[in-house]
Amino acid sequence: MQITEAPIKATVSPSVPPSTHTLPDHKQLPESDGAFVKNFQEHPQSIVLTSSIAPVLQKLHPDGRYCIGQDSGIYWRLMEPPEKGAEAPDWFYVPNVSPLLDGEYRRSYVLWKEFIAPLIAIEFVSGSGAEERDATPPSETEKAGKFWVYEQAIRIPFYVIFDGFRDNLEAYHLLDGRYAKMQPNQRGHYAIAPMGVELGLILENGVSWLRWWDESGNLLLTGDERAVQAEAIADQQKLIADQERLAKQQAEAIADQQKAIADQATLAQQQSEQKAQRLAERLRALGYDPEDV
Repeated sequence: MQITEAPIKATVSPSVPPSTHTLPDHKQLPESDGAFVKNFQEHPQSIVLTSSIAPVLQKLHPDGRYCIGQDSGIYWRLMEPPEKGAEAPDWFYVPNVSPLLDGEYRRSYVLWKEFIAPLIAIEFVSGSGAEERDATPPSETEKAGKFWVYEQAIRIPFYVIFDGFRDNLEAYHLLDGRYAKMQPNQRGHYAIAPMGVELGLILENGVSWLRWWDESGNLLLTGDERAVQAEAIADQQKLIADQERLAKQQAEAIADQQKAIADQATLAQQQSEQKAQRLAERLRALGYDPEDV
């Protein structure tokens, strides 16, 4: 059954004059639309994106003022029911906004309570991709398409569509109020200049994953990958240290051996000289000059 869209009636707080209206915030709006996740790759894919970009965002925002949403609602219009006035990108990032409101983590992102739109939104295709590319404007009976909402209502500068089933990636940049399809660079990546990173695909065990790279083309590792890398570096450093210690021990052993050989040669020389001296003394005792013998 199709539900007709209608604006939510503003509520009036009894503690303020009747002419003052309050709008719902992130605590008063649903956190999700209750829809099933259609793609089992969505959750790990979101974790990969968040974990690998975290060090970059921490450098960009040393004060910690940034938000990452994973399948969280962005409310852009008051509707009834409220979910019809929201979109929930699979992954999005908002710069220069605290992740906390009223001392707790945000439950959703409510545009009429904020001043900054997300910088980038990413959708993971679960079906044909038509939903993610739907540019239908809103009407009294139809909900607006995602593409239209991100482009015309929320005005998100970068919109990315990842279709893991078809190994396809599309990126759009908001220029002059309209999304322009971006072209990949020589590495096949899409540059997200304000973040100083690139987005591209990587194939692992026959599955395509959406990953971040830095501007030099270095893959940004997840927390688990960084831990594995750190462990490998530690193992390599230990191996090098062990090899250096073994080489030092071998050098010391060679030096000791050379010293022993030198000592033996010195002793033999001393013994030979002592023997010659004793022989000379015996000859003299017999009345012979050792030089004449």
